[in-house]
Amino acid sequence: MTVLDHKPETSFGNNVFERIESEVRSYSRGWPAVFESASGSWLRSEDGKDYLDFFAGAGALNYGHNNPVLKSALVDYIMSNGITHGLDMETVAKRNLLETFERVILKPRGLDYKVQFPGPTGANTVESALKLARKVTGRESIINFTNAFHGMTLGALSVTGNSMKRAGAGIPLVHATPMPFDNYFDGVTEDFQWFSRVLDDSGSGLNRPAAVIVETVQGEGGVNVARAEWLRALADLCADREILLIVDDVQMGCGRTGAFFSFEEAGIVPDIVTLSKSIGGYGLPLALTLFKRELDVWSPGEHNGTFRGNNPAFVTATAALEEYWTDDALERGTLRKGERIRQTFMNLADMFDGVSTRGRGLVQGLVFDDPSDAQKVCGLAFERGLLAETSGPSDEVVKLLPPLTISDDDLEFGLNILAEATAQVRA
Repeated sequence: MTVLDHKPETSFGNNVFERIESEVRSYSRGWPAVFESASGSWLRSEDGKDYLDFFAGAGALNYGHNNPVLKSALVDYIMSNGITHGLDMETVAKRNLLETFERVILKPRGLDYKVQFPGPTGANTVESALKLARKVTGRESIINFTNAFHGMTLGALSVTGNSMKRAGAGIPLVHATPMPFDNYFDGVTEDFQWFSRVLDDSGSGLNRPAAVIVETVQGEGGVNVARAEWLRALADLCADREILLIVDDVQMGCGRTGAFFSFEEAGIVPDIVTLSKSIGGYGLPLALTLFKRELDVWSPGEHNGTFRGNNPAFVTATAALEEYWTDDALERGTLRKGERIRQTFMNLADMFDGVSTRGRGLVQGLVFDDPSDAQKVCGLAFERGLLAETSGPSDEVVKLLPPLTISDDDLEFGLNILAEATAQVRA
């Protein structure tokens, strides 16, 4: 039998994935299907079943699967023998992206950021942000927040809250101090009472940090939404004490909450911003680290990486910016669709005890007092042809991240599945 004649094994329990792939795999356990193709908001398994995608590559597919505009730009580029791998060399594709990003994103928002290509992943951009903050300030400590998630490499793990993920490091994770995220104490304690006190108390034992890193919405942490006034107070606190503010917009940027940057609603200007996931447009690996011009103190090659010059991703990123961010149509659609999800979830919360909701834009969470219920809802949804994941410290939240380009009909179809699954679980 030749390779071309070989048909993959598909009987779970005795297949190549279980036989050869590491036990570390996770999503495939909750979604036991072999996916073969995808278009827009849908995936199809090799046995011909269609699945509506409310996961969108964990936020890497804001514009859907195989978006035709982005695919056309990519295919044309490949067929013209465009550069694929370029390290940090200057290429036409990189120039086009930088010029477009400056014209479409930075200048209209009055942002004078330098752009660094740190490597292709979210963890890469977080690592570069932490390194840069320490280099600029000469300080070691970073302030992070409860239930934060910033990546799986050692630096990113040090500012991540999840105990299971932190334990995987196998060594002490140091030089980071967690503080309570907005509403961590359910409004009982003033949010910055402890933080500001220990910063200003010479007897607190807290070294003045180089930076604070924060997500405006904690996706992996359970769709915890920071209020705009809390973010403004955090920005003021950092500015008053000469602490750099890093906003991790890896999952919540590129329009997930409505505006291109999730911090725009609060009217703040972070010192450093991390972007990845949907900045590549098509699901191709790409990350950017943005920082104020005066912070560009890197020496040549001081932070590098073999795959920071993913030129096909530059092409699809540029096409996405031109297609979706030269006007506010996508932003308005995201906010409208997010409100539709919120209304559905509020109705479910009114119908069933122990259920609540929270979110912004097209990141919405249905929260269950009993975490097992969230997992059961996602399981039933998968059986009915819908991909949705859980998040939160106990996986108590059904988290929705549908493509921003999802049609109203598809959105309604998926919400009906979730409502039926919730009713069945809570019956």
